[in-house]
Amino acid sequence: MAKVSLARVRKAYGGVVAVHGFDLDIADGEFVVFLGPSGCGKSTTLRMIAGLEEITSGSIHIGARDVTRLEPKDRNIAMVFQNYALYPHKTIYENLAFGLRIRRMDPAEIDRRVRRAAAMLGLDEFLARKPKQLSGGQMQRVALGRALVRNPDVFLLDEPLSNLDAKLRVRMREEIARLHQEVGTSMVYVTHDQVEAMTLANRIVIMRDGHVQQVGRPLEVYDRPANLFVAGFIGSPEMNLIEGRIAGGAFVAGGLSVPLAEGTPARDGEEVVLGIRPEHVAVGETPGAVGFDIRVAEQLGAQTLSIGEAAGVRLRVLTERSDTLGADQRLAVGLPAHRLHLFAKSTGQRLDAGRA
Repeated sequence: MAKVSLARVRKAYGGVVAVHGFDLDIADGEFVVFLGPSGCGKSTTLRMIAGLEEITSGSIHIGARDVTRLEPKDRNIAMVFQNYALYPHKTIYENLAFGLRIRRMDPAEIDRRVRRAAAMLGLDEFLARKPKQLSGGQMQRVALGRALVRNPDVFLLDEPLSNLDAKLRVRMREEIARLHQEVGTSMVYVTHDQVEAMTLANRIVIMRDGHVQQVGRPLEVYDRPANLFVAGFIGSPEMNLIEGRIAGGAFVAGGLSVPLAEGTPARDGEEVVLGIRPEHVAVGETPGAVGFDIRVAEQLGAQTLSIGEAAGVRLRVLTERSDTLGADQRLAVGLPAHRLHLFAKSTGQRLDAGRA
């Protein structure tokens, strides 16, 4: 196990910069998720930690060692890819043992590590089978086991669940979380799936266009998004984002006027974007409530998502399940001041109390 430190790590392909000055310290035993849309630089950053991509500038340390220019085999990392990359002609036991045999490890130690990994991942009964005899979830567990037997300082996982169906992804998320708890080794996990990030991570690193947008614990980035990109990216259904301005201590957009809490960090006349999560919209005759005309009602099982307009402003409202809600109905809704987020329209950055 080891701490991982990235200092001003940058990657450029000719004139195209894929990662801009990435700085991050990953604590020993921490589970960190790199999250963002395709092309944001998250996999490139992971591959630089692994040594599969040469960095343009900056440095990478694993534990006390500067591994910036070391070959992947010398970094004591283990990587799990989206593609299982198993040897089809070898048994599961042989797939797990192969990397250790290449390193000329003692056969008794190889057997001990393979059987320990198989027991942890529920693969004991499959050791004599070949990959084609396994399901997708079982093959991904073998890929995890092949990394586990190496006793690495760091696990690197690059979208390992993307090829699985929804039910298997949930099951494998549980497996990975349990594995991390048991082995206590640092893990760096890349995904574009915010549910994976929220459920697995100790901390999330949200990226966009090669830049880090925010680093924080899952509920930190959910409760206090640093900017409009994070606000719109984290949360499902996504946050309501409404453009307007500040006037007399209220947010005004179209026919909507929402009183703001005392001390709100926005100046009179300033153009802002107001954010509120659909589940935080208050339903019912509360002070300041306005009429909300439903255009579409989506039944999500335990909840109902209503999409419509309030005072000329488009709004999404998430409530407990209601079998009676439907198009052309009207509700009374309010936007509670303590649930609001304000962002500067000009920069997209969050407006915080105490701004100059």
